[in-house]
Amino acid sequence: MLKDITIGQYYPGDSMIHRLDPRSKIIGMLLYMVGLFLVQSLTGYAFVTAYTLILLSLSRIPVKLFIKGVKPLWFILLFTMGMHFFMTRGGAVLWEWRFLQITETGVQQGLLMAARLIFLISVTSLLTLTTTPIVLTDGLEYLMKAVFIPLAHELAMMMTIALRFIPTLIEETDKIMKAQMARGAEFDSGNLIRKAKSLIPLLVPLFLSAFRRADELAMAMEARCYRGGQNRTRLRALRMGGMDVAALILSAAFLAVCVYYG
Repeated sequence: MLKDITIGQYYPGDSMIHRLDPRSKIIGMLLYMVGLFLVQSLTGYAFVTAYTLILLSLSRIPVKLFIKGVKPLWFILLFTMGMHFFMTRGGAVLWEWRFLQITETGVQQGLLMAARLIFLISVTSLLTLTTTPIVLTDGLEYLMKAVFIPLAHELAMMMTIALRFIPTLIEETDKIMKAQMARGAEFDSGNLIRKAKSLIPLLVPLFLSAFRRADELAMAMEARCYRGGQNRTRLRALRMGGMDVAALILSAAFLAVCVYYG
């Protein structure tokens, strides 16, 4: 399951989405998220589904990567659907037992909420899969400076380092688990409490490894005379072209349609 997490990973490619400016991709993702949470009707969800599939196809990223990104969150999806199935009332009763009841409205809302989470995870993963950490840092810094957020460079650097270290920590966790399983540790057996206790020997070396990597990164940045955003130059300056303008217009149109169907 650890290897199924795709957030923070970059998939090399030369698709239309890869070539977009990071600022247009970040703004487009934010507009997508707003529109996704505004839409409520079945027609609106059909439109969002078609728009999402078009985005994923334009990225030319294998579908299995997006499926891998959703797999670790299957429990949250099932829990969300279950809560709507049993807590939402309305429409014809499909199943009933004592105080438990499943209605048509509950099933519809549960499925739509699960679809909303899947779309959100897929598009969020699309941003990191098609944008390198350095370019993403530059885009975040530029946008935060545009809205006058203080310490924009430092905040952008911290968020990008956090995303970049997700795959590294996952790999480190997998190594620690395999080493402890070779010594007889069991992580999948027993009840929920026993499984939680078995994770304690895993978390301690993982935290120590994370702190060690953070210290090594800080020393490496200091050795290279890193001083934040002061007088910093860039190898490649960000430039928005016609394709980026078209992407922003398309994102704004998507939000307008979602507001209309919302």
